Amino acid sequence: MTRRSWSVVISGILALSAAAAPAWAELKIGVVQYARLMQESPQAKAAQEALRGEFAGKQKELQTQQAALKAKEESLQKDGATMTLDQRTKAEKDLRDGNRELSQKVQEYQDDFNARQNEELSKLQKALVEEVQTYAQGEKFDLVLAALQAHGVRAPAGGSSSGASGAPKPATPPKGK
Repeated sequence: MTRRSWSVVISGILALSAAAAPAWAELKIGVVQYARLMQESPQAKAAQEALRGEFAGKQKELQTQQAALKAKEESLQKDGATMTLDQRTKAEKDLRDGNRELSQKVQEYQDDFNARQNEELSKLQKALVEEVQTYAQGEKFDLVLAALQAHGVRAPAGGSSSGASGAPKPATPPKGK
């Protein structure tokens, strides 16, 4: 929403509130920053830690495989000149196959992590909405507003941003020859 649009909305709200001042005086209104709750609540932190723990073993496995491939690549570069043609060809093929396998495993890891993260976020959203509703009813709020995209945060152009998911960074395959 542009600044001009906000000023029109605020002007309209002020005009309505002036006309209905006695009724507004009795309303109890709350504002919830769901984005902040999704990041900073104890439930969110617990879900993030659980995901990290769940995927730590697979991440370690990928890092180990990446290190082994890097060692093979360095060995090939170092000893390639003294290898027979068949040895060099086999070593290059093994390296390509290993890089392809690692790339597939990294993609599967990302897919699995993203699916689990989406499940956990869905559970978290539901739990937070229920908590807010319970609190609002207990405190007798008449209206609860959600503060979304506070501080003028905009979605990145051209699709989703990478690295914002909170996913642990998996090993990336080394560049093969």
